[in-house]
Amino acid sequence: MTKSTLKLPIYLDYQATTPIDGRVLEAMMPYLTNDFGNPHSVEHSFGWKAEAAVEKARKQVAGMINAEQNEIIFTSGATESNNLAIKGVAFAHYPARNHIITVKTEHECVLASARALEKMGFDVTYMDVGPDGLIDTGELEAAITTKTSLVSVMTVNNEIGVIQNIKAIGAICRKKNVLFHTDAAQAVGKIPLDVVAMNIDVMSISGHKIYGPKGVGALYVKKGTPIIPLFDGGGQENGLRSGTLSPALCTGVGAACEVASVDMDKDMKHISNLSDRFLNNIKTALNSVSLNGSATERYPGNINLTFQGIKADLLIADLKDIAISTGSACSSAKHKPSYVLKALGLSKPEIDASVRIGIGRMTTQQEMDYAAEHIIRCVRNLS
Repeated sequence: MTKSTLKLPIYLDYQATTPIDGRVLEAMMPYLTNDFGNPHSVEHSFGWKAEAAVEKARKQVAGMINAEQNEIIFTSGATESNNLAIKGVAFAHYPARNHIITVKTEHECVLASARALEKMGFDVTYMDVGPDGLIDTGELEAAITTKTSLVSVMTVNNEIGVIQNIKAIGAICRKKNVLFHTDAAQAVGKIPLDVVAMNIDVMSISGHKIYGPKGVGALYVKKGTPIIPLFDGGGQENGLRSGTLSPALCTGVGAACEVASVDMDKDMKHISNLSDRFLNNIKTALNSVSLNGSATERYPGNINLTFQGIKADLLIADLKDIAISTGSACSSAKHKPSYVLKALGLSKPEIDASVRIGIGRMTTQQEMDYAAEHIIRCVRNLS
């Protein structure tokens, strides 16, 4: 395959961020131009129109996960949502309940929030995962005590794509009378989620992971869930998140959820086919490659591979016109070995030989075949 048949470079880092879908951008544009009103200024038509846009978006996000419209809180993104969920719930139950449970492979902002709570005197249990990246639900149930206020488990892991058994975890939390939060930034719009059926009390959502804009996210908070806000101000968003909302950004994440609701099955079929074809090409050509995390309980658009005997940074440098990564956009910037892969039991040389390939809605078969061909060539050259 020649470069002339492709538009280069090829983007295969969809877990870091996604391009804005054209339908989403079209929905946003009026609120970036003529309809510029403040949604909290409800004394005139500019404010009314902006408020209507925000409420429509709220309904769209709620519809994606089977929530009520007034259970959606808009935030600046999943990092803020995770902070508000974990700290807000923990503060609301302190000191009667001063224990939370999370997982060693969570996103850095979840782990950092947990460590911040530890410094304040809270107890935190960090669950281990197996070699497949999944937690043992029996061990989780055993870890819950009368002091536990919250369990926080990511739905789809951002580095290795494994899908935790969220429904089973939710059932355990409900039985044990503790609240359940899930960071669903990598799951919303990609796999079916139902906050009622899954017994989820709090859920974090990111706009730019679902073909929406950066700088906006949402937090689902089940009605009646005790939570203390982290910001002081005008009391917007049911008093949980003060600050003026951007109608354009809210419209963007709302439209992204609506598009995903319609396209989810089509997207999954497309991405699964590309993933299977890519993995078959790689494994047929190379013997020293392994998939990290569960081969079955996983989102197919996230492929984390270890190429034994090579250095991932050298491989990425060689692939000048293919954008892949070594893992989390947060941790990779710090040039530290992946704590997620370490939790799976990988050695440092294995971690250093691992890369993440992200497939998305806009990825083509031609791009994936080109990527497989050039990854195989580069791995052979580096071995």
